[in-house]
Amino acid sequence: MSKVAIVTDSNSGITQAAARELGVYVLPMPFMINEETYYEDINLTQEEFYEKLVSGVAIATSQPSPESVTGLWDQVLKEHDEIVHIPMSSGLSGSCQSAMMLAEDYEGKVQVVNNQRISVTQRQSCLDALLLASKGRSAVQIKEFLEADKFNSSIYIMLDTLYYLKKGGRITPAAAAIGTLLRLKPVLQIQGDKLDAFAKARTTSQGRNIMTTAIKNDIESRFGGLTEDKHIWLQIAHTASPEAAENYKKDIMEQFPGYDIHIDALSLSVACHIGPGALALACCRKIEV
Repeated sequence: MSKVAIVTDSNSGITQAAARELGVYVLPMPFMINEETYYEDINLTQEEFYEKLVSGVAIATSQPSPESVTGLWDQVLKEHDEIVHIPMSSGLSGSCQSAMMLAEDYEGKVQVVNNQRISVTQRQSCLDALLLASKGRSAVQIKEFLEADKFNSSIYIMLDTLYYLKKGGRITPAAAAIGTLLRLKPVLQIQGDKLDAFAKARTTSQGRNIMTTAIKNDIESRFGGLTEDKHIWLQIAHTASPEAAENYKKDIMEQFPGYDIHIDALSLSVACHIGPGALALACCRKIEV
């Protein structure tokens, strides 16, 4: 039986410590901060990132270098026969396409999954890959499974501020000014490879209700509804707002009694563009093996 390793990047929210516990490998994402390179969870903690972001210093996301990707792969292949590499969504970064090109030199030993997930849903893909590998699936079979399953997830994100969208040029200064004046809290959605506007809320409570209702609708319309076997994973993510995430979890537990709800920090690559105070709700359909 082929020994398959699971590799992902830190956009999955899996820390280096958690990776060791799970038995996966995590490639740290690089950030350029005041023209100096930092690596997530290596020499850049969540706390340090937000301190720098709020202070107004120049922060830019970057792709992992080809050398860092192949270096990790070469190290992993010393103890494994094959690799399933699960990067962040190809619609949000070029790192997926770059990894696919690099994998061409590995004669099929490295299978790059383009299943268009990020953060807590990307993390779930890694857990699903581990389960599939434990059942004897090959790297090719796991890649094909995960890509066929890619649309069985949803993420909704409520922003606390429009400042960082304006700073990144994703909305006009005029739109940001109007939204700030009206105290709007936009709700974004990630479906497949796109990050799009979904709704506008006037209050945090309204925004949380919008996300909860949207996830319920997705479960009913796309994932077979709420069933006794609780075949849906629920996840909450946040940017520097652990208390808000815990409070939101209490609401979700009332709406979805008996369901497992995982809380994680939102990917710094996303946080860089939306700022602190954001809250997200996601779901993934449990796979059948």
